[in-house]
Amino acid sequence: MKLSIIIPVYNEEQTIGEVIERVWKVDLGALEREVIIVNDGSSDGTRRAIDTSRWISDPRVKTYNNPINLGKGAAVRTGLAFATGDILLVQDADLELDPNEYVRLVAPILDGRADIVYGSRFLAPSDRVALSRRVANRFLTTLTNILFGGTLTDMETAYKVFKPSVLEGVRLRCVGFDFEPEVTARMLKSGRRILEVPIGYRPRYEHEGKKIRWIDGVDAVYALLKCRFT
Repeated sequence: MKLSIIIPVYNEEQTIGEVIERVWKVDLGALEREVIIVNDGSSDGTRRAIDTSRWISDPRVKTYNNPINLGKGAAVRTGLAFATGDILLVQDADLELDPNEYVRLVAPILDGRADIVYGSRFLAPSDRVALSRRVANRFLTTLTNILFGGTLTDMETAYKVFKPSVLEGVRLRCVGFDFEPEVTARMLKSGRRILEVPIGYRPRYEHEGKKIRWIDGVDAVYALLKCRFT
């Protein structure tokens, strides 16, 4: 079996090289891998950092460059279009989440226990997440559960892992950070069950390059309501 690791990246020249290194160092056993990097119109040295990675000549690495910044959702959808794996995984280009979690994330799919696995930052006790972000995430996750009958603890997690078959018949339209609520809503609305596993988390903040803002929370609410009532 093959794991497709989709990395959407925008202006992450300081971290993208290390992320690629960490992705390739993970021991996946007999599971093959391919890495699909989608550079979403970065205006800093991200493209140079990608092109100088020692893995860039590996045939299992595919790189796509959007001429302009379209948004995380658009970048992930580009990656999904070119993925050839039996399991799909989204990896952010910052260092908030650790690729060493892959084994835990893909295990339920390999064991036949789930078709969709989310890595939850809140299943294990942690004081790393600021109260304001914790409250915002709890609100959005609770709203998702109410609207779609879910039992999630972390809808906004970046670690979403699933079989390609769960997207059959699903049309994803969101291009920004509202991709997270949209894909979750579409999956739950189609009757899919999402299994969560605990993961570690090292949050970064605005001065370190954190890109998500309060307006993205508003977009998330709109995406959830739109998916539910249209």
